[in-house]
Amino acid sequence: MVHRRHVIRKHNTMKMYVGNLPFSAGREEIEQIFSDYGPIEDIHVVTDRETNRPRGFAFVTIADEAKANEAINKLNGSEVEGRKIVINEARPREERPRSYSGGGGGGYRGGHRGSGGHRGGQGGDRCGGHRNRY
Repeated sequence: MVHRRHVIRKHNTMKMYVGNLPFSAGREEIEQIFSDYGPIEDIHVVTDRETNRPRGFAFVTIADEAKANEAINKLNGSEVEGRKIVINEARPREERPRSYSGGGGGGYRGGHRGSGGHRGGQGGDRCGGHRNRY
């Protein structure tokens, strides 16, 4: 199977991937890094779903393609807070096979203890409800 890579562009804009960012870098810091390279249309700092902390990479869209290429050429490999950042033209997400086995659900958590909701509400397995026999 042949996969074709399409560059993400809207008119004369260019979306760039910015990687190896310090985890402390937010929108403001990224905007400062790219402010010399034309109007910034969008900054998307990718965050962890559970902690909401930055994951160390972002996507920046610059309105002028020529300025975006200049930013890539001058900033790729430069240091930000001691880390060499990686900047290149963004590519669309690759298709992943859907998984039908993951996530969700929970499971059996062990009976009706303490709530009193089973067999007259007398609290757990002392009243003739579910008994764990070992």
